[in-house]
Amino acid sequence: MHVFHRPLTLYLASAAITAALLSLSPMALAAEKTPPELYVQAQGSIDVAPDIATVNARLMERTPAVSREEGASTDPEILAQARDRLEARVGELIRQIEAAGVERKDIRAGSLSVTAETLARPQDDGQSREPLIRTRLERPVSLTLYDLDDVPIILNALTAAGVDDLAGIQYDLIDRDAASDEALRKALARAQAKAQLIAESLGVSLGQVIRVEETQAPVFRPQMSVARAAGFAGAPEPEYREGEITLDAGVNVTWSID
Repeated sequence: MHVFHRPLTLYLASAAITAALLSLSPMALAAEKTPPELYVQAQGSIDVAPDIATVNARLMERTPAVSREEGASTDPEILAQARDRLEARVGELIRQIEAAGVERKDIRAGSLSVTAETLARPQDDGQSREPLIRTRLERPVSLTLYDLDDVPIILNALTAAGVDDLAGIQYDLIDRDAASDEALRKALARAQAKAQLIAESLGVSLGQVIRVEETQAPVFRPQMSVARAAGFAGAPEPEYREGEITLDAGVNVTWSID
């Protein structure tokens, strides 16, 4: 008589499957329920008075406009003369700014920029005329002011020095991180308040915080006050109001609920 012996591995596999099936209840066979959660999105915004300002200006010199045949605008000697005039003006401007109370470390004079310009000429008896050419040389000057009461004084000094372009005043914060943290705290507090209101309205209780994510890093929205040098001479004393800087933050927070 032949005796058939099942492999030991087959017995073990059968036993494991049988045990697994016996352990499954009707509830276990159904999809496992997701624990109840409350998801809230909130934003926070704060307005902060600026405590620093940056003023940007430019000084320019141009060579005489000539026809292309003359080519005097690219003559090295004429270019050197224009550059010498520009550098003298920049030096005088820096001295006047320092005399107005700005420290040398807070004054930045940018590098020289040279640009060719083409000037259209009106027609002569219906005939088009060849345009003129010239060269523009310019240098930017940027100032950082820590006392905002000095802004009108500095702007007067700039215009008195004959700057060709006053691009504007940009207000900022020395410590942006502190203001950003405050905006984030406000967003989190708003999320907490919204979650509590929803839970009370639905008759449930807030549990622990499950997830927190920052949906919007604090957005810094500085204010810009723009002015042009042209038209300042002889005008009434201007007023400069720095206003406030707005910072926005956003969060998503998920709580468990009972």
